[in-house]
Amino acid sequence: MSEGFITNAGAHLAVIDMQRVFAEPQSPWLAPRFAEVVDPVRRLVAAFGERVTFTRFIAPQNPAGAWRRYYEQWPFALQPPDARIYEMVDDFAPARTLDATTFGKWGPELARDIGDSELVLAGVSTDCCVVSTALAAADAGVGVHVVADACAGATDETHRQALDIMWLYSPLIEVVTLADILDR
Repeated sequence: MSEGFITNAGAHLAVIDMQRVFAEPQSPWLAPRFAEVVDPVRRLVAAFGERVTFTRFIAPQNPAGAWRRYYEQWPFALQPPDARIYEMVDDFAPARTLDATTFGKWGPELARDIGDSELVLAGVSTDCCVVSTALAAADAGVGVHVVADACAGATDETHRQALDIMWLYSPLIEVVTLADILDR
């Protein structure tokens, strides 16, 4: 899908929000295809070795601004960072995560993690935290590669729509496949 990907050696993988709150069937935030992307994400993590950052979405202690309205709609999510819903799924239990109370995970910490590398994104949810991270990183001048078959959305339709939006940002953002990454 992408001709411009440099090589795995020149990139850093960010695994976005592979958490129980998006994986468990009873969760209001279930990404229905979450289980289908676990193996592709696991394969990416193995390929990138030490060049991986795991992220977690967590609720703020005191929501401010528009986030107050958001948590009025989703009060179940107002739990502390160590709550079970915010744990990484068993397949991914890194020693350290980059935690954020925002959808997008791009910021000084992730920028420091990737250095001068390009950014490869996988995880959930394509139509929320992945797209928010991709757009902010691209705006900061980072080359971004979103691994479509290692991401899951709230629905198949919104997953596809988010990928279509990110396609519009080419060449700043490239939508690629797992094979595109692993074959290089």
